[in-house]
Amino acid sequence: MTHHERKNITILKETILPGESKTINMEIAKLHTMTKLKIPIIVERSKFEGPTILLTAGLHGDEINGVEIVRQIIIQSINKPKIGTIICIPVINVFGFLNLKREFPDGRDLNRVFPGSKTGSLASRFAYYLLQEVIPYVDYAIDFHAGGASRFNAAQVRIVPDNNELKALADIFNAPFGLFSKNISGSFRNSCDKLGVKMLLFEGGKSIDINDNITKEGVDGTKRVLFSLGMLNARKRISTPEHTTLYIEKSNWIRAKYSGMFHGLTKVGSFVEKGQILATISDPYGKVEHKLKAPNSGYIINVNDSPIVYVGDAIYHISNINANE
Repeated sequence: MTHHERKNITILKETILPGESKTINMEIAKLHTMTKLKIPIIVERSKFEGPTILLTAGLHGDEINGVEIVRQIIIQSINKPKIGTIICIPVINVFGFLNLKREFPDGRDLNRVFPGSKTGSLASRFAYYLLQEVIPYVDYAIDFHAGGASRFNAAQVRIVPDNNELKALADIFNAPFGLFSKNISGSFRNSCDKLGVKMLLFEGGKSIDINDNITKEGVDGTKRVLFSLGMLNARKRISTPEHTTLYIEKSNWIRAKYSGMFHGLTKVGSFVEKGQILATISDPYGKVEHKLKAPNSGYIINVNDSPIVYVGDAIYHISNINANE
């Protein structure tokens, strides 16, 4: 039985029938102030059978740009499907979102505790219920993230290597960049993969920030995926970008060789030549200014936005080989 032959979708004992819209509140735990914490799961079902797609963000509570993408999808009614079901969870880690912190209150990275357990740590329980209650209905998923530690990611989709179905889906999403990265043990993506869900992981922007271009890339890509599945609301139009996704097979981090004040000279998404000056790192007293040069030619897919860096900090993510050439 494929997922979408199930007529009923029941999440946390609430049933959503074809043609129905429902917001289900997932309550796993109270705050230490005894305040109830609800995680809204927004379900929109068409009367017509079709696939189920899950759109999630805020797995890391400080990655607000992803939350904004899912919010836009809801506010623009893109989440009302022509066929099938669209489930939106704009903020998975509400605890972290509350404090604008990446982790869960138990100090754990939610994206490292999947598949979780019913009686484990707070994060672990949460992961468990997400997989138990929501994922069994899901065929496709897009999980929206942003760069951590004030590093700004170019809009990119990440998929595992050598998976033709996911590659085709990433082509349709058509973000500026595509990265092949293996599933990390304990991650949401890894668990979804094991359960047969085809997931795209979108990365764009940086934590505690909303960037309109990144939001647009995320929304537009999602619309293209929905359109290809026959699910896009008939009143919505898709736009086709001039670029096709540039896939990056290999990339590496350029790290700061010195601590100091950071002056970036390089725009995210730009192509740089080997030896090009990317940034300068200087001391605060006007004595030294070190030039940071590109170790190879490639695309800069992540830039540091922090004014201060320490030696060893990852500050630019650069592609090694242009896979498309």
